[in-house]
Amino acid sequence: MPPNELFHILNTVDSTNNYAMAKLHEGMAKHGIAWFAREQTGGRGQRGRTWHGRPNENIAISMVNMLPGLTVNSQFDLSINVALAVKDFLTQLKLPDIFIKWPNDIFINDRKAGGILIENQIQGNYISSSIIGIGLNINQTSFNDTLTNAISIKQITGKNYDVEQLAMDLHLFVLNRVNNIAENKKISLSAYNDVLYKKDQLVKFKKDNIVFEAVVKSVQADGRLLLQHGVFLESYQFGELIWLLAQ
Repeated sequence: MPPNELFHILNTVDSTNNYAMAKLHEGMAKHGIAWFAREQTGGRGQRGRTWHGRPNENIAISMVNMLPGLTVNSQFDLSINVALAVKDFLTQLKLPDIFIKWPNDIFINDRKAGGILIENQIQGNYISSSIIGIGLNINQTSFNDTLTNAISIKQITGKNYDVEQLAMDLHLFVLNRVNNIAENKKISLSAYNDVLYKKDQLVKFKKDNIVFEAVVKSVQADGRLLLQHGVFLESYQFGELIWLLAQ
């Protein structure tokens, strides 16, 4: 494995995001540095969910973003580019039917292969730093009973992978996308919508206590999901909706 001063391997950690955040607060982090964990005992996902994964079988990695000049309004641009970097990475592994489920879950063949958790630190109108956490199912072939829609790359291809090498490769894909956010803003939003999960399909959602069906149309530049109810178009911000997908 080639040396990379920005890539570090941990044997066991509660959460790579927690570890990266601690290093940031200690002043021991710089832009692009990443920590990969062979075992993560308390991985975190969106909305406080726990990210489950078996030791030495999956990617759990967190990277620090300290790119200057990113405004608060750039938060979704960052999310888009990280999700597209994961998509780029999976594409080069020749995997079929890769989609991004709004806002940043990674789906392959209608199953969840990974997720992204980005934690931004804000100072004034700017993002002073971000912790970009990514979990991807690589070699795991059986999952917790509660994860009914999970899938791994090995389950798709039948191949066993060098997880640490893949984590190094993924890190470089993310770093490349993040470093070019400003130049690729419009292109990135278009590319994100090109691989938007369930685009132009009827999906069941839940908002508060109301269940409804709507057609997924696109994601807007501000990160809101645009849905069509009959002849009406309505947009929703992250956290307003729960996807009710068939298992």
